Amino acid sequence: MKDPRLQKLAEVLIHHSVKLQANENVLIEAIGIPNALVKALIHTAAAAGARPYVWVKDNSLTRDLLLNGSEAQLKLIGEMELNWMKQMDAYIGIRGGLNVNEMSDVPQEKMKLYQDHVLIPVHFQERVNHTKWVILRYPNASFAQQAGKSTEAFEDFFFDVCTMDYPRMARAMAPLQKLMEATDQVHITGPDTDLRFSIKGIPVIGCAGTHNIPDGEVFTAPVRDSVNGHISYNTPTIYQGVTFSDIYLRFENGKVVEAKGDKTEKLNEILDTDEGARYIGEFAIGFNPYVTYPMLDILFDEKIAGSFHFTPGQAYEDAFNGNRSAVHWDMVMRQTEEAGGGEIRFDNRLIRKNGLFVLPELEGLNPENLK
Repeated sequence: MKDPRLQKLAEVLIHHSVKLQANENVLIEAIGIPNALVKALIHTAAAAGARPYVWVKDNSLTRDLLLNGSEAQLKLIGEMELNWMKQMDAYIGIRGGLNVNEMSDVPQEKMKLYQDHVLIPVHFQERVNHTKWVILRYPNASFAQQAGKSTEAFEDFFFDVCTMDYPRMARAMAPLQKLMEATDQVHITGPDTDLRFSIKGIPVIGCAGTHNIPDGEVFTAPVRDSVNGHISYNTPTIYQGVTFSDIYLRFENGKVVEAKGDKTEKLNEILDTDEGARYIGEFAIGFNPYVTYPMLDILFDEKIAGSFHFTPGQAYEDAFNGNRSAVHWDMVMRQTEEAGGGEIRFDNRLIRKNGLFVLPELEGLNPENLK
């Protein structure tokens, strides 16, 4: 029996997220997920008069390719995938798999080859900048376990949050986007956190289901050399299959000059990937009312209501601050009362306190108003 929720999600992805049109090519990349959603996407895309194409991948196989592959192999894989991506008008990436730590034992030098020859040219440079794209993670027992829910309860939650009223969210976030566009100085405080930086002149992008599902953030980037102070992230994060917690970063004139956490050596190894990895490429404020606690999945965690993320590495081209890197590592800090609280100020004006917006024009983004 077909699950009608899959068809509803497919319609959100096709018609709202990538706004697929007749005669457009759409690439569906399915990584370790069942076929049912892919089939729904194929049928929905075809019904819109578009041409769907499919990549089916598995992280356990990708791991073996990276462990045993040469630079020449990865370069050829990147060239083939780039050629295909260049012919696409839209991209839908669905990530699944039973083990989020599948890549944790791939050596850093192998991961860098993958980043240099596949991830950066195919995704950072081509897909992000030249297609209409959206990414999401598929619900399964492993994901439910990360979220601390039964599989059935998590599936119900997943489909509710992924098919919420995103046009309504878009209307509610417009005042925040306008305010950030007019802001110069940002000051963020919280437990063992005191950050100052400028966002003057950097474009501001609102996200309501057009690039991520679930969604709910407004992002920009700091002026590259303007970041000073320190931050203690209070949300666990996964990067390259490794889980990190208690990350602390200290900045001087934009650069991370001190980094520590539960895996300090590995953390610094990643931040030493290239020069840009020690500078910030994104600052974003999250406000999805249904996402209220960490699930160890960045597509959810960076949207937590009352959070912000401050991202070492590559800046997005549509909010570009000049920083380039093979790394783009979204690290999340929650500022709700139960997470320790905190404040965000724009040009010395209090914007959000303990995770709740305090300006009247922004109160529509608070959870009780956005649900």
